[in-house]
Amino acid sequence: MVSLTIDGKSVQVEAGTTILDAAAKVGITIPTLCWLEKVSPTGACRVCAVEVEGVDRTMTACNTPVKEGINVTTQSPNLAEIRRKVMELMLVNHPLDCPVCDAGGECDLQNSCYNLSVNRQEYSALLERRQIRYDWPLIESDPNRCILCEKCVKVDHEVVGCDAIAIVNRGEATIIDTVDGKPLNCEFCGNCVGACPTGTLISKPFKFRGRPWSFTRVQSVCAFCGTGCQIEYHVRNGIVERVTSEDHTYNNGNLCINGRFGYSYLNSPERLTAPMLRVGGGSLAPTDWDTAFAHTATKLKEIVGRDGAAAVAGLGSPRVSNEESFLFAKLMRQGIGTGNIDSEAGLGFAQAQAQLQHRFGFTGASKNLHDIENAEAIIVFGTDLNAEATNAEYRVIKAATKNDAKLILVNMRDVKLRKFANSHLKYTPGTELQVTYGLMKALIEVGNLDPDPTVKADLAALSLAELATASGLTEELLLDTARLITGKSRVTILFGSDVMRASDAKNKVAALADLALLTGSATEQGGGIFPIDAKNNSVGLVDMGVTPADNGKDFWGIIQGIEQGSIKALYLMGCDPTTFPENGRIRKALAKLELLIVQDIFKSDLLELAHVVLPAAAPAEKSGTFTSGDNRVQSFDKASNPPGQAKADAAILSELLIRIAAGPASSIDPVKEIPVAVPGYAAAGNGLTKKVAVKAGAAYAPIAKPAAGARPKFQMLVGPIGFHNGTSTTRSENNLTVSASGYVELHPTDATALGITEGANVRVSAGGGSITAAAKVSQKVQPGLLFVPSHFRSLNANALLQGNCNLVEVKVEKG
Repeated sequence: MVSLTIDGKSVQVEAGTTILDAAAKVGITIPTLCWLEKVSPTGACRVCAVEVEGVDRTMTACNTPVKEGINVTTQSPNLAEIRRKVMELMLVNHPLDCPVCDAGGECDLQNSCYNLSVNRQEYSALLERRQIRYDWPLIESDPNRCILCEKCVKVDHEVVGCDAIAIVNRGEATIIDTVDGKPLNCEFCGNCVGACPTGTLISKPFKFRGRPWSFTRVQSVCAFCGTGCQIEYHVRNGIVERVTSEDHTYNNGNLCINGRFGYSYLNSPERLTAPMLRVGGGSLAPTDWDTAFAHTATKLKEIVGRDGAAAVAGLGSPRVSNEESFLFAKLMRQGIGTGNIDSEAGLGFAQAQAQLQHRFGFTGASKNLHDIENAEAIIVFGTDLNAEATNAEYRVIKAATKNDAKLILVNMRDVKLRKFANSHLKYTPGTELQVTYGLMKALIEVGNLDPDPTVKADLAALSLAELATASGLTEELLLDTARLITGKSRVTILFGSDVMRASDAKNKVAALADLALLTGSATEQGGGIFPIDAKNNSVGLVDMGVTPADNGKDFWGIIQGIEQGSIKALYLMGCDPTTFPENGRIRKALAKLELLIVQDIFKSDLLELAHVVLPAAAPAEKSGTFTSGDNRVQSFDKASNPPGQAKADAAILSELLIRIAAGPASSIDPVKEIPVAVPGYAAAGNGLTKKVAVKAGAAYAPIAKPAAGARPKFQMLVGPIGFHNGTSTTRSENNLTVSASGYVELHPTDATALGITEGANVRVSAGGGSITAAAKVSQKVQPGLLFVPSHFRSLNANALLQGNCNLVEVKVEKG
């Protein structure tokens, strides 16, 4: 510890602490402009100047470490004058265009001038106007307003890990720009905009929408991925016009493109606004809510009375609140009496959760997202965190770059994290089991680890060389990777859709759970195991019981039941199975239904088949709770108005429960019922909380025999990309500005062999169907592997997939 005195106050801090942080510890605020807590200090603005006794010049508090026994002065007439002069010099080249600047009212430069009494300008200069970058998507950059604080560059480099912008030129010509001078080409997370203290970087969709004080700010939770970022909706006249996040939030103010710009889906012209009915063989026609409720309840009771409750099925959504998922499960199980209930989580995430719950006693993750930053080693297996859980990726980057965690990337593609990885196991598609067992064998060999004797013996029967060869790796690479992990007590494992939706996913998830046992990741003292899903409330959905019950059918069982005629009615709440794998088959099945209820926020192809359409409210338009992937239960309040006559899902479900089960409205209160009915959940004020307890003494699973076989010539992987989340953001004009359509990504070797050039059409076929899209020639995939984004309904890449698997053998040719 280091002892020092600041403004007469004695303080002890750790060595390496800056004067600024030491002052804050004793309640002394030193003015800053370029300082940002979440990035390394720059010392560029000089506003935080302080005096250190015995030093003949002032020091910048933000980047000067403390020394034993120093005496610091933070307030004096001399310092006040220095700070005023610094601010006056900043204004020499700063245009006084505050009346038309979007940062007006929330500009740190304005606030600093006011706080330091800088109300005159004694200096002048001949201003040379710099070109404003109007050609950047979503973000506008006016270098004339820039004070070169470097916050944007540091956030881009240190937090996001994108390196899209930099300080270019020198002297008076210095600006923040892209390195090559071309239009910005990045992730468009907008975190640089959030960090900018002036109006240099602004959100183009928000430009001229209004002054900050003219909006109501509503604290909420992001409704895209499962990392549970805390946000603020900026609302005026019932419409969301902007989303921001403050640095003191759980996510440190960091968002992705979906969290910051995806809000425009709320105002899409494709929103459903009124209930509709199809009577007989006629067309869908608008109706009133009472008629829609009466018809829905009557038809459901009619089918149950005639064919039994098993003739009805329901598919829920990871987009709705915990309370709404609970009500949906209650409507299906108690109101109707059917166990045929599932959701898109049933394509893989729910099964992975069931395994972890059986083995370790928890759903969601075993640790908090914050704990990732303290890991000593991190294994990211079968997930592109940039696309599936961006804020988890930010934490992995921080752990790897600032806390020296060893990062092992296990992925069949070169995803963004490769640039930070100490080891990249770029495995042959479909060989996740071989890679996992190879890592386990290597860990036992180089780390002298001692798992269950049976497991050790079964692993010993497998050849490390053969496992390496089968997975497209080398034995030495697996051993070197194991050495990165050996001796580390806090090993974190994150895994995603490429494991949970792989062929033989059950055995592959079980093997990863064994790897977690071997590394101690799943223990209370370990680094944690994090199953990743790209949707915001998948954990809550599973917890609330939107899974098959009492021998009920799962998703594919429901589809088969419809095909066979045993299921007559299907209730879809926020679920569009026409975008799922095998959706050609699914569309044919849905056409056979006697009753198809579509409760959703968007118009879709389902309307061609629906008998009842119930327009629902989006998350920003209602209240409730979400459970993040790391089990934080967070409340959110209504921020804006739903369009037209749309209602919250909870209101719709409650009304149908009353009409079907004939119970009083007062008996429906999910906030009170959930703590009683759902293990781990408890009441917390007006909301809920969840406790995670890791079960001790988990056993290893039997070693599964890895499948052998020749690798197909071409395989297509369908998955998410960072510019979108699900299909919601394909209704967001902001997201479509930077990612308007799908593509087929293929290796240069394959492109050359097929005579395909960048941007040319590629035709991909499988199972009697085909898709055509522009080629994206890239070294990120390996020869024989294609990657296609899953989000775009017009491309419909999921149609070529079979069952739950996200990887399929395909034929590839010029389009």
